[in-house]
Amino acid sequence: MNFFKRSELIRRGLASPKTRRRRTRNDLLRSVEYSVGMKLVLFAGFIVGLGLLIFSGTQPEPTKSFVIALLFFLIALMMLWTNQPKTFAQSSRILLVFGIMLVQLALTKAIYALCHSNIAGLRPNMAELLTPFALAPLLLSVLLGRNHALYAAVFVSLWTSVLFGKIDAPLLVTGMISGFTAVYLTLQVRRRSTLVSAGVGVGIAIWILSLAFGYIGPINLFPPSANDWGMIGLQSALALGNGVVTATIVGGVLPMFEHMFQITTDISWLEASDLNHPLLRRMTIEAPGTYHHSLVVANLAEAAAEAIGGNATLCRVCAYFHDVGKLVKPEYFTENMNFQRNPHDELAPTMSALIIIAHVKEGVDLAIKHKLNQRIIDIIQEHHGTTLVYYFYKRALDQQEAARAGSKITSIREDNEVREESFRYSGPKPQTKESAIVSLADAVESASRSLEKPTPAGIEKLVHEIINQRIADRQLEQCDLTLNDLRIIADRFRFTLMTMLHSRIAYPKQETRPLLRSEEQLRPDVMATTQKPVTAPPVSAA
Repeated sequence: MNFFKRSELIRRGLASPKTRRRRTRNDLLRSVEYSVGMKLVLFAGFIVGLGLLIFSGTQPEPTKSFVIALLFFLIALMMLWTNQPKTFAQSSRILLVFGIMLVQLALTKAIYALCHSNIAGLRPNMAELLTPFALAPLLLSVLLGRNHALYAAVFVSLWTSVLFGKIDAPLLVTGMISGFTAVYLTLQVRRRSTLVSAGVGVGIAIWILSLAFGYIGPINLFPPSANDWGMIGLQSALALGNGVVTATIVGGVLPMFEHMFQITTDISWLEASDLNHPLLRRMTIEAPGTYHHSLVVANLAEAAAEAIGGNATLCRVCAYFHDVGKLVKPEYFTENMNFQRNPHDELAPTMSALIIIAHVKEGVDLAIKHKLNQRIIDIIQEHHGTTLVYYFYKRALDQQEAARAGSKITSIREDNEVREESFRYSGPKPQTKESAIVSLADAVESASRSLEKPTPAGIEKLVHEIINQRIADRQLEQCDLTLNDLRIIADRFRFTLMTMLHSRIAYPKQETRPLLRSEEQLRPDVMATTQKPVTAPPVSAA
């Protein structure tokens, strides 16, 4: 029924035939994501996998080892529930954390089995040198951050130490220190080469610990000639190569995990910051003012996010695309208007407000069409929150007052009340720190264009007025920014704007000298003194 009504409105020209894209929401996946039953299934699966690894093989007292491993698991659950409640609430995050640790344990078990079976020239004393101690910490450090990586480093080392019988203290210490080294060297990974550097550091740590615990050697200092230097060199190469190979594997499987678990790392955000994206290239041609505005907003947002410990690269990339919806009607926005005409002069304030507000929905539509990251879509939708398009709202009020006063120059009917809701964006309000930072940077950059003389005091006053106005309008109540964060953000905005809007000194005009100094050097104008040849083209065609 609605289809026929819409078709009739389109035929009469009262509705647009365009259908805006919308994000599809899968309620089934969402219910599974937060289902208690799914969490119990994942926990049971990890326990079963742990039991299979412990009971397979010939290690003594496997039941005792399994009980100890089970107690470690209960402690791990308590720590995850206490320190990482958001991760504990999501089934996909639980699968990611415990799944990666189980994979590392399975690889460790397989390596020990191969080394003790003397396959491919492997020997039992090489098992500790080939164990991928840093696999889970390195991968989780890049995907979820250092807290999850430290969590994995501790518990995967504990489970590894009981995997072959009694708790092996050297194996436990080697696993923990290797994991901690991996986390320390990957606190901020913006390039894949950083992973290789971290792998080298992990390899050095494993080599030093292997020397200390006797995994390499034996080494006799007196006399040195009694040592098997060939074997020691091979063992050292295995220890150093362990970290490099682990880091290489992590770099290779990282895109797959990002896609499977909908996680965007700093490496991917940096790759997404390429300004040659088709939408940004369109913006440089169709809306150059908006493009320049987006670049300045990106600089402001990145500096502020870095100052408060937010994701600065995410802010920069999202700021590039936050106003992409203006590509639909670029000439209706101030930064893209020419000096001849203002198209809003011919429109009613309500229609102007509709066009301005629609750029958010149009931006979401373009972002979905070009398959942009979900975080970019969220910030496009949230960067104006539910703020008021005050200029056109005030203009509508003025016209309404003029209509009530009997003015003949306005088409506003006296009984047509101006509603504030019609001039507000549909929201939602910013939900994250990064979204709020981009929103504030957008407002500050737009307002800074109105400063005739951008003095430090004027810039500081402008920044504080905008932030206080957003607080009073309750636009920041759904994000986790603190008052101290807002103070730091305001300070970074002020500093960045001062560096961009500072005035230059007036340079004296430089006198230019003619290339030919004397009249004798001037040659006569041949074209002026001679007759134009018959074959010369007309002036209009030249």
